[in-house]
Amino acid sequence: MRKLKPDPVPRELLEELITAATYAPSGGNEQTFSFVVVTDRAQIARLAPAWREVVSWYVSTQTPPEHMDDRKWTGHLAALKYQADHFDEVPALIVACYNMSGPVKRMMRTLDKQRAGMRAVGPRRALIATRNVLKMLRTGEAASIYPAVQNLLLMARARGLGACLTTWHPLFEPELRAILGVPRSVRVYALVPIGYPAGRCGPVSRRPATELIHWERW
Repeated sequence: MRKLKPDPVPRELLEELITAATYAPSGGNEQTFSFVVVTDRAQIARLAPAWREVVSWYVSTQTPPEHMDDRKWTGHLAALKYQADHFDEVPALIVACYNMSGPVKRMMRTLDKQRAGMRAVGPRRALIATRNVLKMLRTGEAASIYPAVQNLLLMARARGLGACLTTWHPLFEPELRAILGVPRSVRVYALVPIGYPAGRCGPVSRRPATELIHWERW
């Protein structure tokens, strides 16, 4: 839901959404997710120009996926433009973050255990593991924050709020970090505009599962 009323969302309701988010799975039960909740109009207005530029780029460069007809695609673009034009009026913006620096530091402090683990799997697999450890950590981060965002979205819907998951922030992340003061050690994974819906929620359309399943192997 990208069309939102400018009416403020009570702080206790936003805290309820974050509480729901924290009950999602967390890799190693680290629970190092964090959320920047922006409700100040001046802060949101500072982010609005970059948001509009990204939407303008997206609208001018994208083509519809095969499963969307012209009517649905036109509606999709209209909702994007509405959100961009009215971004200053978004009542709340939740910035979902995750920080894996703690687990990485623990790994560095226990190199003896890491070496023992590598010896246990043998030199060939140890080499493969070493090459892919950063990829594993990034995947673990994403797997620990996106389920939290999904919980947040579900709770928002249950409480009569409209919201949408966006991942455009890398295109203007230095500006975002400067405005919100996000530390360099913390990764930003999603921006979620939230408010009371100005339109009707759903239903959504999805491709049949039979088109997506690969039994036993690809």
